[in-house]
Amino acid sequence: MNPADTGAAAGPARTPVAEVVVDEALVRALLADQHPDLVSQPLRPAASGWDNATYRLGDDAAVRLPRRGVAAELARNEQVTLPRIAPGLPLPTPTPLRTGVPSDRFPWPWSVVPWFDGEAADLQPPADDEAAALGSFLRALHVPAPSTAPENRFRGVPLAERELGFDARIARLAADGWDVTPLTAAWRAARAAPVATDAPAWLHGDLHPRNLLVDGDRLAAVIDWGDVTSGDRATDLAAVWLLWDVAVHPVFADAYGDRDPALWARAAGWAALFTGIFLEVGDDDERFLAIGRRALDRLRTTAAAGGSS
Repeated sequence: MNPADTGAAAGPARTPVAEVVVDEALVRALLADQHPDLVSQPLRPAASGWDNATYRLGDDAAVRLPRRGVAAELARNEQVTLPRIAPGLPLPTPTPLRTGVPSDRFPWPWSVVPWFDGEAADLQPPADDEAAALGSFLRALHVPAPSTAPENRFRGVPLAERELGFDARIARLAADGWDVTPLTAAWRAARAAPVATDAPAWLHGDLHPRNLLVDGDRLAAVIDWGDVTSGDRATDLAAVWLLWDVAVHPVFADAYGDRDPALWARAAGWAALFTGIFLEVGDDDERFLAIGRRALDRLRTTAAAGGSS
């Protein structure tokens, strides 16, 4: 799912319609064509999001297929990048076990990935002390990326490049009756902060509660890496406002190991941008609306505390 890449100024984000119908018959046919040793395993629908449809395959795997053309490049990003970066990360990721190539039957790449037990973090919140686990995960991820890292014009970029969309969305939310003061306060502080000067780091790029799995109250996996890219680390650090109350944020920051005020100001700015998107997407997705409401309250608390993380 990638609601933040809907541009912005053009109009409200809405869940896109699938361009290809992905059903069990198609998935079985693709497996028969390209991975026939897997075709006899049980297969059942697991999830369908903005960009991908997922079928559980047996007990330990899943088949993940793009449901629209724009997501095909995201599937390639996962196939190429995760095998390079996942071995150094302290939480599991859906590194492809097998890959599928475009064919007459299906026009885009697809993957067989590990299956992880657990619920998305918006449905099963992680324990407060798991903020340290995510902070450590991002510290391991945020190392300098090579120039060959996937490009993404919506993630990791200077916030100035997102300003037009942010302003348009804030105007729409205000017109709908939302108190956008916490969002504009975080955005102004982020825009006033120094821009990133360190080397572009590897980024997950779409780190929100629906892309984190929780088993019990422990983080079980970090999923949906289609937006993996390089750039400003603040993009991923915004996740703390989407996941935990402000009192827990120091646990996350301590584990991450960087208290640079400019970095955290920009992170709050990214949180404001994502929160606005989730509130707007919430018109037709109650789960995103709930994520946005919680993040809005946390940004309000941050503003009241003077903008600290």
